[in-house]
Amino acid sequence: MHAAHAIHVIDTAFQRDHFDAAYLLVNNGRGAFIDCGTSHALPRLLAAIADAGLGVDAIDWVILTHVHLDHAGGAGALMRQLPNARLLVHPRGAPHMIDPARLVAGATAVYGEQEMARSYGQIVPVAAARVVVAADGHRLSLGGRELSCIDTPGHARHHLCVWDAASHSWFTGDTFGLSYRELDSARGAFIIPTTSPVQFEPDALHASIERLMARAPQAMYLTHYGRVQDAARLAADLHAQIDAMTAIARACDGLDDRHDALVAALGALYLERARAHGCRLDDAGVLRVLDMDIELNAQGLACWLDRGRSQTRGEGVQAAPSTRPRPGMGGA
Repeated sequence: MHAAHAIHVIDTAFQRDHFDAAYLLVNNGRGAFIDCGTSHALPRLLAAIADAGLGVDAIDWVILTHVHLDHAGGAGALMRQLPNARLLVHPRGAPHMIDPARLVAGATAVYGEQEMARSYGQIVPVAAARVVVAADGHRLSLGGRELSCIDTPGHARHHLCVWDAASHSWFTGDTFGLSYRELDSARGAFIIPTTSPVQFEPDALHASIERLMARAPQAMYLTHYGRVQDAARLAADLHAQIDAMTAIARACDGLDDRHDALVAALGALYLERARAHGCRLDDAGVLRVLDMDIELNAQGLACWLDRGRSQTRGEGVQAAPSTRPRPGMGGA
């Protein structure tokens, strides 16, 4: 916990330790979750409430940065345990929380019921009367502590970030990239963008990062994973890598083995940056930590290329992904 501002970091245990975080904010005896992981995380979330000295009736809000299932899959199950809570979500994400059938059906069709159960558990709806839509600039009070939300597309069109005035910090979901503690060095945190399928938009992501930086934040709270500081350096790293990654994507477009080429080139990019950063792990260790994200970023870049091609031909705004996204990454 970051005691000065009563921000509790909860490891949801999705995929591995220290990969996926939810946060519990506490102020004047009231609580709010920001992201919640999958339904498998429910015991940890309830334990965090007790550890904070609260009862379940003291939780006022469950705030979702976006509705990808590693962030929001457990929202319905959590809400059933919180009698006074309301769910705050982006306007594009709200329908999928009220009726998650589309998300569940699409992911199950790709991965099957067994994998869905293993990774995400039960995905249940949230009653529409308990859902609050957070348009750009939406504000709320947590026991007198002001939180506000801004629309931050780029990773997904249903993404928002949450500003906490008390800690002068952002809760960034996936907009401010991924930073794993295994890759920290004497220089601080190491970071990469996430272009997960299917709505990566580089120009929008650049603009969203700049909106976050406009408030000169003291810290960023990432879902993947934890609190990072030195936001100006990290933002510059993200901007540079977004440009490098889109250049890689264009160079690989048209290749018969495009996906494999993307994976190899992204791995090389991140290894070069990790060595320059002074990461303590060897190359194999860095690639092991980033393996899933390299795969997802390759898929996201492929979707971006294909969507641009479809738009050029006048075939609509979103092409089908050329590779398989992780469950729950679909186009809300």
